[in-house]
This record gives sequence, structure tokens and C-alpha cells, in this order.
Amino acid sequence: MKIEDIKKVVIVGAGTMGQQIGAQCAIHGFDVVLYDIDHDILDKAFERIKKLLKSFIASNKITQKQADAAISRIVGTTNIGEAAVNADLVSESVPEDPDLKGKVFSQFNALCPDHTILASNTSTLLPSMFAQDTGRPEKLVAIHFHDVRATNIVDVMAHAGTSEETLNVAIEFAIKIGQVPLVLKKESPGYVFNAMLTALFDAAQTLAANAVTSIEEIDRAWMGVLHTPIGPFGLMDSIGIDTVWKAKEYWANKLNDEQNKKNAEFLKRYIDKGRLGQKSGQGFYSYPKPAYRNPGFVKGAVKQLE
Repeated sequence: MKIEDIKKVVIVGAGTMGQQIGAQCAIHGFDVVLYDIDHDILDKAFERIKKLLKSFIASNKITQKQADAAISRIVGTTNIGEAAVNADLVSESVPEDPDLKGKVFSQFNALCPDHTILASNTSTLLPSMFAQDTGRPEKLVAIHFHDVRATNIVDVMAHAGTSEETLNVAIEFAIKIGQVPLVLKKESPGYVFNAMLTALFDAAQTLAANAVTSIEEIDRAWMGVLHTPIGPFGLMDSIGIDTVWKAKEYWANKLNDEQNKKNAEFLKRYIDKGRLGQKSGQGFYSYPKPAYRNPGFVKGAVKQLE
């Protein structure tokens, strides 16, 4: 299979990352099918994709004509059989659970053409954890996207059974949709950036879960010393607290680590209240005007002492 053979891309999971990946593919000329089991999620996804495209227009990344063409290339469905017809590449962005990912890919394996490539957007898991369950391990590769609003970096990671052809097509696909592929030589949890980011999140969660200091003070520390516009808890809000929790819970149970379990419980309290981050309007902060965007946020603690 060659990159020229890829015409139709199926996005499994119409959440934040699915929306971004789908939009990026459509902008660059691919026909896109958004597949999800929930009609309401699909409806919301199209509205958010339109907003994403408007933001790209505002920042001069694309023109109105390109945005209109992109949205015309995207369709949504809750019918997996319909989604799989003539699929050339299937990209999944479902929750961080290897059993679930394996199950989803197995379903598509049974319905897709033999040439279809399976691409996982997993943030923390390894493709080898569910490769055999897919039914076509040689065509499985990780193509991991970050927030396309902020960066065009993509991680490409094969497992031991990935064919060289699949890996090469994955690299070329990333380039064709305007991304810069970082190719890993071997499997590694969290790729490159996420491996470092996870360590930051772990430290921040531990400080908060153990009541060492407040969420705001933890973010102030990071922002104040490194002069960044956002701290670890603001970042977790942008990713989605439910997404962060799912990965945390999996590894906490896998490693049977008490501190990680405590951190997972800390995150779960926010989820139980419906506070999922930016996408729900509330997380560790309230949106659309979170406190950390206030010009005086970092100096807040100092002002209280004056």
C-alpha cells in the first residue's frame, strides 16, 4: 500500500481528539467519516469542528473556501458497517483501555478491506498491548496527535509486528496532513512529550491529592518559574480530566501503586461532579475565563501577603 492509496479516513470516537484529527484530514483533502455510538456526540462534534475551522481561519491557517471544502468532506455515522466501507485508514481515539481498543479494532478488522491500516491515537498505552486482538497486527501503528490548535507534532510508533510498509505509509500520511512526524525506534509508554508530561501530571496530582498545597499554587509554581501561560492543572483541563483519569486508573491498577490510586481517586471526584475540564465548562477551573488567564494570577499569592 502507498500513501496515494489512502482516500477515506475513518475516525473512531468523535470526542476532542477525534474532532481535531478528522478536521485535519479533511482540510488536506481526505474523505472523513466520524464514527461514534452516540448521535448526540456526533452532533456536538460537527459544531465543534466548525468552531475549530473558524479559529484556523482567524489565525490565517486556512481560508474560508478551504474550511467549507473540509466540512463538506466529513460525514458522521453510528453504523459501524457503514463507516468501514472502503476505509483506507482507521484512526481510533477511544478511552485508554487496551481491551476496548482491541475490541474496537477487531470489529473494524472484520468489516474493512484487507488493505486498511489501523492507527491508534493512544496517549499512554503500547500498540503491542492490543495488536493481536486487532486481527491484523502487521497493519497496526500508533499515530499520536497533540492539540492541533497549538502544534503540528505527531508521534509515530510501531510495535514489533508492524510491517515496514505500514510504518512508512503512517509517516507519509502524517506529512500529507501537515504534521511533523517524530518516529520512535521502539515502543515506549507516552512516546516522547507525553512521557515527560505524564511525569509532570503525576507530581502535580500527588501534591494536590496529599493536600500539600492548592491546585492554584501548584500551577502558579510552574507558571511563575518557567514563565509559561498555563500550569499542569490547566493543561489537564484542556486535555479532559476524564481522559487523564482513565490513563491514571489503568496504570494505578496495573502497577498496584497506592499513590497512583490515590491520585486517580482525586481526579475521579471532579468527574463525579461533571467537571471534565474545558469541554464541560468546569474542571479544576471555570471556563471560558479560567483564573490562570488573569494577568495577576501568578502574583496572586504575593499580593495576599502584602
